[in-house]
Amino acid sequence: METTSRTGPDTTQGVPGARQAVDGYLSADFPWYGLDEAFSGPRWLMQVAAATDGSVEHGSTGHGDEPSYLAELGPEEQRFAVVVTVATRPVRRSPDGTGVLEATSVSSAAWLAGSGLLSRTWPTHMERALRQDWLEQQTSIAWDLADQLHGEGWSMLSLPVDGTPTDFRYRESEYGWVLAGAAGDGQHIGAYGRGMSAYGLGFAVVEDIHSYT
Repeated sequence: METTSRTGPDTTQGVPGARQAVDGYLSADFPWYGLDEAFSGPRWLMQVAAATDGSVEHGSTGHGDEPSYLAELGPEEQRFAVVVTVATRPVRRSPDGTGVLEATSVSSAAWLAGSGLLSRTWPTHMERALRQDWLEQQTSIAWDLADQLHGEGWSMLSLPVDGTPTDFRYRESEYGWVLAGAAGDGQHIGAYGRGMSAYGLGFAVVEDIHSYT
């Protein structure tokens, strides 16, 4: 997946973070997904990623506890689920005309979910010099797994999307869980989390993105 910019909570340009984040989501030409109304906990915005021509390619919505890297807050104390929406895109020329971008797929959603989980996992017990090596190794593994959704590393899990049972590819690790599938409208949905069971989740189109601010 080729993206060149991200829009998220940031006040460096003098724009309130929540407003800037919402503007990024509102500029997308596809619907966003989040947990359905059965989830009654906190909701928060994360980031959207855009191509060089400004078109939004994918983004994430958060649910539960905002993940923390503080050493005193262990992974077992963090309960969150993040939903990744990936726009349906065919094979196309890159915005600068120098190459070709692959079509998006469920594997795209799986990769973004897997790398997202890793970004929320910081091995505080590991020496600083080894952490980057660890991240690169785990990221490579996540990529390989996303490219082999029908391999032994994945199982099938059926969850509702706007009330319709939908098949997802699902896997667990010591860092949390990851799943990926396709919505009925053709968008690709990925999700990852920790401390919240994936088995009781449901997904739905976000009717009002402001509800996440």
